[in-house]
Formats: sequence, structure tokens, C-alpha cells
Amino acid sequence: MKSINYIDVLKHPVVGRLSLIQFLSYFGTWFSQVAIASMLVEYRASELAIAMVFIMLMLPSVLLAPLSGFIVDRVAFKKLMTILLFTEISMTLLFMTINSIDAIGWLMLFVFIRSTASSMLFTAEMSLFPKILNGEMLKRTNELHSIIWSVCFALGMAIGGVVTYYFSYDTTFLVDVSLYLLATLVLIDLKIELKVVEHTQGAIEMMKSGFLYLKNHKKLIHLLFIHAVLGLTSFDTIITILADKHYSAFLAVPLAIGWINATRAFGLAMGGAFLSRFIDKNTLHYAFALQGVVIIIWAIVQHDFVNSLILMFFVGLFTTSLWAYTYYMIQQETKEEFLGRVIAYNDMLFMLSNITVTLFIGILAKVGVSMFIISSSLGVGFLLSALYYRWFKRVYLKNLI
Repeated sequence: MKSINYIDVLKHPVVGRLSLIQFLSYFGTWFSQVAIASMLVEYRASELAIAMVFIMLMLPSVLLAPLSGFIVDRVAFKKLMTILLFTEISMTLLFMTINSIDAIGWLMLFVFIRSTASSMLFTAEMSLFPKILNGEMLKRTNELHSIIWSVCFALGMAIGGVVTYYFSYDTTFLVDVSLYLLATLVLIDLKIELKVVEHTQGAIEMMKSGFLYLKNHKKLIHLLFIHAVLGLTSFDTIITILADKHYSAFLAVPLAIGWINATRAFGLAMGGAFLSRFIDKNTLHYAFALQGVVIIIWAIVQHDFVNSLILMFFVGLFTTSLWAYTYYMIQQETKEEFLGRVIAYNDMLFMLSNITVTLFIGILAKVGVSMFIISSSLGVGFLLSALYYRWFKRVYLKNLI
């Protein structure tokens, strides 16, 4: 039987068009992320304030998971996607009104609303794929999705850093808006036919039934926690602080942030393309352990820009495959009628992990704990996660996929 590759995935009429939409919207998100981070540094925001803005990127997935899962399971996919893209456009335009540290509260609100739309869009897509794909095709689609995210992260951060440095924040935000508009135009011609799932329950009943389904499915709960471990790679605050404290003497902050993140994302893309074939239920714990070791090595050398740049590539190498395979396990374990709600709860737990890590970094940096201690502790978290997965495999994976 011929193995399915990424070209085969892109030839799928729905997945191919959605992949283009993903590329445009993700690229836009990370393109403007450098401008937001650079604004915070220019306006002399504190370490904790920087962390709080990044938390606003992740908070919607935590607070709104039950509601977003209900919406994804009830609202027509194409209609929902259109509304969400226009919401992202509106909030990005409002970023242009931020011109001082006094407006940081408004920035947090705009980031929160745009992130709400982005989070719900992601949930809708990841709930759709298991409904139209299965087996190897679904696994490859998850990997491709993660690679697209990584490539957009790399290109968006790198090019966004250059545009922000040489032009202005407003220029960056306008380019961002143009990308969202292109994604909306691509969506117009999307033709998708889904089996209509009749939901007779109201909103409260659907949210409650989704919660009870998850509560009674212990194996699925553990899978959600295993996937949430990837939140330990939430390095945005660390990179922003390093760029300000260590790299700014010889390199502009937007360029330093962009290049470090671009190198990391290049590793994410390469890992997804070349390492995913070696990641399965029997080897997953090795990938978790190697991820932890590399993060600890990065923590040792991160004060030096060139060494940090090199190690960031290896930090990103295993993340894509870990993310894609653990997500695949969750999708395969979930009944179709509960996909939207389970995926939303998964995103909630994943983002809660990101928020906890980001707040942890911000608070410790504020009280003077070194970046080495903070970063290496994240690596230790991955080593402990490898042991957690070994236990999970011994107890639950006897008959799994």
C-alpha cells in the first residue's frame, strides 16, 4: 500500500484550501506578534506586563472552552469561519490605536478578542478533519497543519521583525489585515459537504454532556494532559526578556525576537517533515525526554545570541511531532458527535498549561530569578513527562490505535 505523503494531503479539495487559509491566517498572527512584543519593550512595560499580554493570547481557550465547543458543534463550519476571520481583521486594525504604556489595558482587550476568534477557528478546523478524514490521512494532515504553523511562525516572526524595524507598527498591522482578507477570499470558494448531526439539546445541556463524556473517559483525560505538556515550550516571554537584557546591545529588539523565533520555527518545520515517521506510541517517551535535554542545554548557552540561535533550532525539532501525534491520539479516541467539545476542552487545558508557564516565567523574572534556572526547569518538566507517558502506555495503550 502506497504511503500517504503531504502532497497527497494537499490534493484533498477541502484540506488543500483550508491549508492555504491556515497559512495566511497563521502567518498574519505571527507577523504582528513581533510588533506587539516590540511595542511592549519600547513603551518600557515590566516583565510581568509583558507576560500578561502574552497570557491574553491564550486565556480565551481556557475561559471559553465549553462555549466555543458548543458553537463549533452547532454553527455551520463555513459561516463560523467567516465571522471569526472578520473578527481578527477588526481587532488587528484596533492595535493601531495603541500608542503608549497607558493603553496597555486596551491592548490586552484587543489581543484577548482576536485570540478568542483565532482559538475558535483552530477548534473548528481540528474538529472538522476527523469528520472527513481517518487513519494515516488524518495523521498526516495533523502533521502538515503543525508544519504550516511552524513555517508561518518562522516566516512571520522573521519578516515581521524586519518590517517592524524598518517601517512601523502600523505598517505591520496593515499587512496583517491584508493577509486575513486574503484568507477570507479563499474561504468563499470552499465547497464542503458534511453529514448533518442533529442536536436536540440546548446550549447548557450540550456543554454538560460534553463535560460528562470527558469525565467518564479516563484514558482521554490522560491524553489531554499528555498533550498539554507541550505548553512547556511557551518561550515568548523568555525570548522577549533575553532580547531586551542580553541581545539589544548589538541587535535591535524586533530583529532579535524575530530571528530567534524563526530559527526555532525552522526546527519545528524540519522536525515535522523528517522525525514524525519515528514517533509512535512506543517511542513517544523518548521524544519527550530528548526535548527536555535540549531545552536544558539551551538554558546553559542562551545568554549568547549565536549559541541561543543554534540551540533554538534543536529545541523546535521534536515539538511538531510531539504535538501532531498526541493530537492524533485524542482525535482517534473521541466520538464524532463530541469532537468540537472535546477539542475545545483539549485546547483549554493546553492553553492553561501555556498560561501557567508564561505567568511562572513572568513572576520569577520579576523577582530576579535567572533565565537559566527558569528555562532549565521547563526542560526538567519534559523529563518528568517522559516518565508520565511510560506509565500511561503501560496502563492504557494495550489496545490503542
